[in-house]
Amino acid sequence: MAKHLDLEEQEQLDELKHFWKQYGNLITWLLIAVMGAYAAWNGYQYWQNHQAGKASALFDEVERTAAMGESARLERAWSDMKEKFPSTTFAAQSALLAAKSFQQTDKLDAAKTALTWVIETSSDESFPQIARLRLASLQIDAKAYEDASKTLSKPFTPAFAGLGADLQGDLALAQGRTKDAAPAYLQAWKQLQDNADYRRLVQAKLNALGVDPLAATTKSNEAAK
Repeated sequence: MAKHLDLEEQEQLDELKHFWKQYGNLITWLLIAVMGAYAAWNGYQYWQNHQAGKASALFDEVERTAAMGESARLERAWSDMKEKFPSTTFAAQSALLAAKSFQQTDKLDAAKTALTWVIETSSDESFPQIARLRLASLQIDAKAYEDASKTLSKPFTPAFAGLGADLQGDLALAQGRTKDAAPAYLQAWKQLQDNADYRRLVQAKLNALGVDPLAATTKSNEAAK
């Protein structure tokens, strides 16, 4: 009986040796790949967290210098953020904050540059939308109407479409195209149902053009039937 068990064990051992000889290297490399990927993922997560921590500290500097109106320090902090942490959300937030501060201190070129950077670089959906709205507003104020038209030409996401339409109305009005301004404002008024305060502002613009948005909307709905 003992010899029978010894023979079975020997056969199993031989089969195991044969299996390992045939597939051992493949299994080893698969394990190495899996463990390597796991280690790389952990390393990447650590790096991401480390980068986010450093970016957060630099964002605090951007926020502080912007609040104090220290343009020179703000430019340095924003430049460091853009160079060292361009892919973080802190970079886009810093650009928007810096642009606002630059605008308040009449550094309009610097403001436009920061906003353009967000539009061209940020992977987050909302930041480029906000930057486009602010950039178009600056361009309209500067009477750079062709540039503003280009900035507004790309469709906005639903959350920002009403604000974009309002700026289209502002652009048309600034160019003296009142017939084009009213439909743009009316579109903005329809799309801003969830923003009562801003909607009242758009309604005031429509009223100044002699348009009652409620009556115009009712008339449009009746015509569509």
